[in-house]
Amino acid sequence: MPHRRIGMQRVTLLDVASALGVSSITVSRALREPEKVSSTLRDRILRQVEDMGYVPDLAARALASRHNGIIGVLTPALTDLAFIGIMAGIEERVRSSDLRIQYANSHYDSDMEFRQLQLFLSQHPAGIVLTSLQKEQRVVDLLSGVPCPVVQIVDIELVTVGISLGISHREASATAVRHLLECGYSRVGMIAGRRSLRSQRRHEGYIMVMQEAGGYDPALVETEASVNSVELGCRLLRQLLQRVPDLDAVFCENDDLALGVLFECRRLGIRVPEDFGICGFNDLDFAACSEPGLTTVHVPRFELGYRAAELLIRAVANGGKRNHVEHMPFELIQRGSTRRVQ
Repeated sequence: MPHRRIGMQRVTLLDVASALGVSSITVSRALREPEKVSSTLRDRILRQVEDMGYVPDLAARALASRHNGIIGVLTPALTDLAFIGIMAGIEERVRSSDLRIQYANSHYDSDMEFRQLQLFLSQHPAGIVLTSLQKEQRVVDLLSGVPCPVVQIVDIELVTVGISLGISHREASATAVRHLLECGYSRVGMIAGRRSLRSQRRHEGYIMVMQEAGGYDPALVETEASVNSVELGCRLLRQLLQRVPDLDAVFCENDDLALGVLFECRRLGIRVPEDFGICGFNDLDFAACSEPGLTTVHVPRFELGYRAAELLIRAVANGGKRNHVEHMPFELIQRGSTRRVQ
């Protein structure tokens, strides 16, 4: 009966192959390209691997193939539902490949972002996926010289290096604000939390449409450099109403804030959507389940992650970097938090 080795001796690929009477190439193929091995043999190999406690040597793999088989994914907030949707798409696509994922969290901190990128690169990754960057010059310079493919999920209007995909956050927010105006709301405000490049672009879209309509007033904007949350949405609406009591709608930079606004309207006895309109951003799952449902901008988060992984896997297979920009669609989803357009 095969058994696990004990002590400090490492089980090698050759050990597994010898125990089964097959070549080490066959074992490697079963682990890295399982579709190329018969199901019967693959099951035997996987059972043997588990029984012997074999763990691939990523350092050796990096020496042999110029990368360690890992995709580094850098995100500013691992617990943010918007980024979780993107990560789900990345994982779905990577699952059927021979690559694996390593996550890092920058917490929207530019110094942490730079250090995490340096750490990724020191490990000779197969590639890197960046879900949000602060666009510091030192980071741009670092990315310009990396030896592996890099895919950035960004605002599509930003100039990037290598492969990038995303939506126009300015145009998406402009679409949301235009919708509020078309619904008959006139004193349309905006609330936002911690500033990022995405939130800045959404703010620009808000300003652009309100200026076009002749109704822009800086007093209509309420921001706070805090983590976006339902509680923050409640608080920012209270503060904004104290300053602008005739406010009749708000564009929220994300759905967490929008849900907080909806809750606060309920507490204050403000009727939604009759007297007050609310539009969020991202179309998180709860947006369709609230009462009334939240009008919001649908961002194809899962598709963004899946496509980013697909582009990266292709770049790794082709043995290098390339330039590519891909514009993904967004969609305004109208629900019960805004009046029906006449």
